[in-house]
Amino acid sequence: MANTYLLSDGAKRYLCCYYQILDEMIQGVTTARLTQSVSHNLIVQLIPHHQAAVRMCRNLLEVSDDRAVRRLAQGMAEQRTQTVQALEQILPAADQLTNPRPELRLCQRRMDLILREMFARMRSAPEGNRVDAVFLHQMLPHCRGAAQAARNTLRYELCTQLPPVLRGVLDAQCRDARRVEASLRRMGCSAAS
Repeated sequence: MANTYLLSDGAKRYLCCYYQILDEMIQGVTTARLTQSVSHNLIVQLIPHHQAAVRMCRNLLEVSDDRAVRRLAQGMAEQRTQTVQALEQILPAADQLTNPRPELRLCQRRMDLILREMFARMRSAPEGNRVDAVFLHQMLPHCRGAAQAARNTLRYELCTQLPPVLRGVLDAQCRDARRVEASLRRMGCSAAS
């Protein structure tokens, strides 16, 4: 089948950088050192996830001219940076609380399913020269995955500092997913992802 379009140099650069960030995120999330603490395990998996989001937003900012999408990406990057800092501060306390083995298994099993689905959707996001729309399609499963991870983890016993941060993550990710969907509709794109 012949290509119906050629990717521009800017789109190629954007996509190459995106896939490198995605691969590094997947590596960081899937090789995180897990312990007997649900709190610890979520933190060490969520930190590389959020760090990748910051890098993905910065990658978009290198090529985007769409003011609304740029504002959205800047806001996402700032929020994720603050969350990473909060999670890093909580990590020592998270290590103090251990969970029973059945809780750990249940929580991590669900987390693995959430991550697998998110990774697959991010890998299969549409490609094209409309880099702003490409970015939005890539970030939608990223936001939804973090929201699902937070929701899943809030069902278990956690160190006392973590639930407020997770509720903030859940609120921010759901809000950003709605903004991404609205931006895609504004561009005439389907938000199904």
